[in-house]
Amino acid sequence: MTHTHRKALRPLLLLLLCLLWPDMAKAQTEAGRTEAAGDSVAAHARFIHRLGVAGRLGYIYSTNSFLSGDNRKGEPIRHNFSGHLEYAAAFRPGSQTEQVYPGTYQGAGLAMFGFGNYPEVGTPVGLYVFQGGRLARLAPRLTLDYRWGFGVAFGWHPFWDEGNEANMVIGSKTNAYMNLGILLNYALSPRFDLRLGVTGTHFSNGNTRYPNGGLNMTDFEVGLAYNFNRRADELQPGPSGAIVPAFPRHVSYDLTLFGSWRRKVVNAPWGQAAAPGTYGVAGFSLAPMYNLSYKFRAGVSLDGLFDGSAGITASEDSEFHTPKAGKQMSLGLSARGEFVTPFFSINIGLGANILHNGGDQKAFYQTLALKMRVTHDAYLHVGYNLKNFHDPNFLMLGVGYTFGNRRPLLR
Repeated sequence: MTHTHRKALRPLLLLLLCLLWPDMAKAQTEAGRTEAAGDSVAAHARFIHRLGVAGRLGYIYSTNSFLSGDNRKGEPIRHNFSGHLEYAAAFRPGSQTEQVYPGTYQGAGLAMFGFGNYPEVGTPVGLYVFQGGRLARLAPRLTLDYRWGFGVAFGWHPFWDEGNEANMVIGSKTNAYMNLGILLNYALSPRFDLRLGVTGTHFSNGNTRYPNGGLNMTDFEVGLAYNFNRRADELQPGPSGAIVPAFPRHVSYDLTLFGSWRRKVVNAPWGQAAAPGTYGVAGFSLAPMYNLSYKFRAGVSLDGLFDGSAGITASEDSEFHTPKAGKQMSLGLSARGEFVTPFFSINIGLGANILHNGGDQKAFYQTLALKMRVTHDAYLHVGYNLKNFHDPNFLMLGVGYTFGNRRPLLR
């Protein structure tokens, strides 16, 4: 694995470590301690552990001539098959956390993807974290669930000038993996669950390399999971269990620091052209957030940014010119909404730069970010910034801290 691949994997490995470590430490501290009155869930039995396998058959959208058949095989790339091995930890029914977030589970997965064109696309391997939960109970043993996954897939055969020049979809050997799905989950027995569903998958390198066409597909999934320690009385609804503390509505403040790197396409006299090299990006956001409930927060954010690619121009003699660093800074204001779950939060933002130097800095931007709680107040941050809902901008890899956090700790 190259140094570039290791750098790309670090944020995900940190997410995986932080997913497992805080609760392991908590379980060690609380093991053997009697729960508070009304809470019958022992600390050491907080989770139901499960191991699952799944297969997905995907339909690939032909967003590029390469996918439509302009490749060495001369055949469309229409389908994908992937196999998945996943570990998950589900909260015990009746616990405080499960009552607030019904049926919630989270874990890590390993996958292999086949596209039927190994020489030009490869057979990527994916490593990801995921989370799911119940949307509705349709029958005592049947639920309608949501699930999302985020990670990296490496081992692609990307575009290069000689030998794979037709592949204008994939520009790097390592790409981000994003998946969102709706699933039917049926409890066959205390040990086994069967699931069927439809998911959407996206692969992209986050504008860190060119080309960055991305690959999108819709998948049909069939999966089977084995529950190591689920009891028969947990297969269907039971007593409400532990008493959930009332949520104190309050204002807290999120400070996030992030950085990344990117490529840039500029309008040159001869047409659009990729500026040479990669450019650094660094920024911050300071967001007062009103905490309405256990599940939702909303507020505004002051967004500061330095973009090393801002204001680059190309001249008639094919020279690229970069302005001074002081002219590559901007300040924006955005509205934020955040959906909160155990361990993870999904933050969505819509904003515009209010202080800038014009040109490509005069932007209406959108952000989508995943926050992973390391402690009650500190978090890791992995996000993406778009312009005008469709133009890829840059990754946001960083850390953050919540000041004034009054959210109760659930067991």
